[in-house]
Amino acid sequence: MSAASDPHPELKPALVQLLRAAYPHPSFPDGPYERTADKVLSELDADLWHRVVLERGLATLDREALADPHAPEAEAYLRGIAQAEFFRFVRGVAVTTLYDDHEVWELLGYEGASFDQGGYLHRGFDDLDWLPDPRITEYDGDPLQPVADHDELPTG
Repeated sequence: MSAASDPHPELKPALVQLLRAAYPHPSFPDGPYERTADKVLSELDADLWHRVVLERGLATLDREALADPHAPEAEAYLRGIAQAEFFRFVRGVAVTTLYDDHEVWELLGYEGASFDQGGYLHRGFDDLDWLPDPRITEYDGDPLQPVADHDELPTG
């Protein structure tokens, strides 16, 4: 959305700053946050109440507290406004919009839906190279006991 076609250009900088603090990913460029802000702002023309709530919420936003989105002060500030109506509205739109952005998928290493590619079974469902190798040992404790009448103990 260009600035000329954006009906609420005055709200966007504060909204992007709020989104960066609420969803802090140091590796994310501005694009996903700006597109998420555009989606939030596009909802305003359909609902006057949300427009008023968001305009007032952003007008009272402590942008200094959000200057460093990774600082403890930003998190504390966000916790303080977590139940504010404008923030709940932003969060409701942003959580799905931001993480449905294909640029974000690429940045997070998400390959997208798996169904049309045959599922994850043969496409790296166990590709957990970021976890240590599991310790695999045989159980040598007490013998297994059946828990129900129809349980069968393994033989062999």
